[in-house]
Amino acid sequence: MHLIFFDLDGTLLNNESEISPFTKETLYLLSKNNIAYTVATGRSMLSAQNIIDGHDFDLPQIYNNGVTIWDPQIQQFAFENLLDSAEISTVIDTAVSQGITPFVHAVENDRHHIFHATPRHDVEKELIEKYFSRSKAWLLPLGALSANSQVTNISMIGAAGTVNEMWRKFNAHENLVAYSGAALEDKRFVWMDVHHCRASKGAAVTNLKNELGATNVICFGDSDNDLSMFALADESYAPENAKAEIKKFASAVIGHNHEDGIARFLRERFSL
Repeated sequence: MHLIFFDLDGTLLNNESEISPFTKETLYLLSKNNIAYTVATGRSMLSAQNIIDGHDFDLPQIYNNGVTIWDPQIQQFAFENLLDSAEISTVIDTAVSQGITPFVHAVENDRHHIFHATPRHDVEKELIEKYFSRSKAWLLPLGALSANSQVTNISMIGAAGTVNEMWRKFNAHENLVAYSGAALEDKRFVWMDVHHCRASKGAAVTNLKNELGATNVICFGDSDNDLSMFALADESYAPENAKAEIKKFASAVIGHNHEDGIARFLRERFSL
């Protein structure tokens, strides 16, 4: 059984963060030919759901770099390596001390919550207005965060120098890992996502491989958080736009994400 795992941004999605018509048709052909596929993304389910809805993603889906698994068939979450109260405090205190608003993502009673303080910068306000407030999440004040909250990750956005300094601190912490990249809103800013270091796409992929009885795991990805699943995949592919380090660990480098590189490769690979 082939089992395909797609990273989203920079991989399956084009530069407008969309599934192109050609890729949509390719997903339909995979489904029609009983070739199993799902997502393994650093995004939260909240930010990915509108993108993948209607594209036959029926298998369990990996979010937050492996912290969250959503099974659409039984409408149920599973969590691995949630942040504890000490880790949450470390991230929040560090962000606040640098003048950055932390957005704490949690799931309670199968409902997404985002806890945050009053935003200090326009780019943070824009993030709330353009994305969070239009999502299905409940936006709540940071003070409402309880000790029993299931915190999957903490995200933030800010000036590159400030965020990069925090990125180094979090990655030096024994229990945390941070990923960051240029913000779509304004290239002067950088986003960052922090979660528990034991959570990874690779661990989640292994669990789903065993659960579904797959014999050939095929992974597509373009960034650092994809290396853990590349390490265990039978086949791993990086698009041309991927980071140089990722390409070194890929079985092969294929077409650019904005040119339907993954979809074109799959059509050839499976004679679709």
